[in-house]
Amino acid sequence: MSPIQIACAVLVPLLWGVQYVVIKTGLAAFPPLFFVGLRFAAVSIVLIPFVGFPTKRELGPFLLISVFIGGLNFGLVFVGLAHGLASVTGVANQLWTPFTLLLAWPLLGERPSMRVIMGVVIAFCGVILTVVDPDVSVPVVPTLFVVGSGLALATGTVLTKRYGPFEPMKLVAWMSLFTVPQVLGASAVFEQGQIASLGAASFESWLAFAYTVFLGGIAGFSLWFWLIARCPVSRVAPFALLQTAFAVAAAVILLREQLTPALVAGAAICVAGVLVTQWRSIASQGEPSVASTPAGKAGS
Repeated sequence: MSPIQIACAVLVPLLWGVQYVVIKTGLAAFPPLFFVGLRFAAVSIVLIPFVGFPTKRELGPFLLISVFIGGLNFGLVFVGLAHGLASVTGVANQLWTPFTLLLAWPLLGERPSMRVIMGVVIAFCGVILTVVDPDVSVPVVPTLFVVGSGLALATGTVLTKRYGPFEPMKLVAWMSLFTVPQVLGASAVFEQGQIASLGAASFESWLAFAYTVFLGGIAGFSLWFWLIARCPVSRVAPFALLQTAFAVAAAVILLREQLTPALVAGAAICVAGVLVTQWRSIASQGEPSVASTPAGKAGS
């Protein structure tokens, strides 16, 4: 991975990590599935005028990806976050990374190296340590919803790689549009007070909504799909574990959630795992003579 790709791979989990706190603020005003529907409707309205219509080859994959990354991933994580802690949600959702590597092996033929496997195992241990924190009462059902969202996101990520590459903005725009009826339909069945929430929402809630649309949504997913199109999933996916540290830090600083030893240790272990998976790539940036050879490229 190039320095620019590595920088983008760190920026995306930063945007998404802080987004857990932002979403928690928005959920104080909006029902979770309705909030998801509003978010995707706004993203599609902003982007679709600037992208073309899907081709016949793209239409099916866009719809399928929207089910996993849009409807299931966002629907489950918003519902889980509405009834859980932002810090724990940010950590539990990172289980999507080992799910991604597991699915990428049989579906994409991307067999991870032992170094990558070791790094993911280390990071996975950090996730587990944080989720089972004895100093924090973690609601079981909301946490399971978040784990389910991680599996859905992993599936959508692998499908994006399998059927792509796609133009990032175009994929985000149409995936968003296809997600809207899925989550608003579910909201109509399972939620109430949607219209009333629009008038009662505070200025902070609308700022949270804007963040999820422009930073967490358009910027975050466009960069993520751009990375997936240019790099192996096994190299990109581990960076998402940094989201754990960013989510915990944001929850403690902005929401005053409890900072426990297990949270600190778990976040640190996750970051260490990511560094292990990317160590050779980072070190090779200072060795142009080796990186310029075919052998150097194959080993990066």
